[in-house]
Amino acid sequence: MATMASTVPAQESFEDPLAYLPCSTIATYRKGTIIYTQDEPADKFCLVISGKVKILRVSDEGKPTLVDIYRPDEFFGESAFLNLPHRAEQAVAIEETRIMMWGSAQIEEIMEKRPRLAVAMVQMLGQRSLDFVRRVQSFSTEDIGQRLSRSLIRFADRMGERQDDGGIRMLPLTHETLAQYVGTSREIVTHYMNRLRREGYVLYTRKNIVLYCDALRESAVRAA
Repeated sequence: MATMASTVPAQESFEDPLAYLPCSTIATYRKGTIIYTQDEPADKFCLVISGKVKILRVSDEGKPTLVDIYRPDEFFGESAFLNLPHRAEQAVAIEETRIMMWGSAQIEEIMEKRPRLAVAMVQMLGQRSLDFVRRVQSFSTEDIGQRLSRSLIRFADRMGERQDDGGIRMLPLTHETLAQYVGTSREIVTHYMNRLRREGYVLYTRKNIVLYCDALRESAVRAA
């Protein structure tokens, strides 16, 4: 089993798109609100101001796969640049969320005036593509339990808050959401989550999940 280091590499040298984008329209979405769907696809490039948004890709059979969850100061909606009438993508507010939006034509106009914005966008999208490739590769190199542990560590690193006892508290991801990210069923995720809880790596309630990432990483090293 591979060492479960953080899957989010340092990006200190990356350009920041926010340095080149002007303020724009802000919209507020309640928890559970669908921001856009495959039938009414995104026509805006979006920045999360507060709250969290999950992006789902929907197969032809209607099965959703969780692409990622975006937090404040992160962008989503890059599919708007494809200008296609149908895109198999949904965006849903996980909690009450405020979003700043720019039209794709507006972004292109700004790029003409500020070429560094184009560099920032390419870097961001390139990094996301690399992360997705690694995730797809894990489907052939790791079992479900390993993928679930790695996914929990990733979400904790990105969106959690460290507690006094060393645990990291993060949002209460449902077993269905985790299944959509890992690529399995809710029942199988429940099985592995119960095992992680029995082994002391995770505590969870309806309000939050506390993950003991350091202990889980050490366990992965011993099992390698």
